[in-house]
Amino acid sequence: MGNPQSWDPERYARNARFVSDLGMPVVELLAPQPGERILDLGCGDGALTAKLVTMGCEVVGVDSSEPQIRGARSLGLDAHVMDGHALTFSGEFDAVFSNAALHWMRRADEVIAGVHRALRPRGRFVAEMGGHRCVHKIRTALVDALSRRGLDGEGAVPWYFPTPEEYSQRLNKGGFNVKYIALIPRPTPLPGDVSGWLETFAENFLSKLAPAERLAFIAEVREVLRPQLCDADGKWIADYTRLRFAADRAD
Repeated sequence: MGNPQSWDPERYARNARFVSDLGMPVVELLAPQPGERILDLGCGDGALTAKLVTMGCEVVGVDSSEPQIRGARSLGLDAHVMDGHALTFSGEFDAVFSNAALHWMRRADEVIAGVHRALRPRGRFVAEMGGHRCVHKIRTALVDALSRRGLDGEGAVPWYFPTPEEYSQRLNKGGFNVKYIALIPRPTPLPGDVSGWLETFAENFLSKLAPAERLAFIAEVREVLRPQLCDADGKWIADYTRLRFAADRAD
C-alpha cells in the first residue's frame, strides 16, 4: 500500500519501549486465562506477547514487520509475518489481543472481519489503539512542515485514530457486541527528545523528502513542538490519546 514505515527493533527499543510498558491495562482488560489460545495482532518485538505466555496462554503473534518478528522469535515466541488486513486464521482463538497496532491498519473493516473469522464462537476482541486526536499536536506540526514545502502533508498521515462511536459502529457491523469502549487521554513522557519519536514513527512524512533534507525537517518540527510538548525541565511529553475496548463475537 506504499507505506514506507519500517520497524528497526533496536531503534524501537530505544525510542518506544514505553509502548509495551504502558500496555498492561489492556492485558488486564483481556483477563487471559491459563490454557487459552490467543492471537496477538501487531505483536511487534513480542514484549507483551511474552507476558501472555508467562500467564499460561498459548499465544501466536503476527506483525507486518519482518525485523520485529525476528525479535519476537528470538524470545522463543510463535510469531509470524502477516498483514493485519489479511489474517489467515479461521475459528481457532479464544481471544484476539492488540496493543498500539490497530491505528497503523487503516482499512479497519478488513481487520475486524479477519479478527471475527479468527475467533471461536463468542470469542473476544480486546485492544488498545490510538484514539481520536492522538498525537494531534505532533501530527499537525508534521503536516504543516510538509505543506510549507509544497508537499501533501495530509496525504502523508499514516494513522487511523477513530472516535469510540465510529469504532463501535464498525465492530457492531463486523459481528461484535461491544462490552466496553473508552477514549483515554494519556500524556506520555518520552524516553528522550521528540526527535527520537519522529525518527521512529514519522517515516511516512520523512520519506517525502530527499535524505539530505530530513534532519532539518526534524529540527524544524521539534522547534514548533517545543513550546507545546516540552516542559521547563526539558522533558518531552507526547499528547497521546488511547482508544481501549473489549468486544465479543456476537454468535
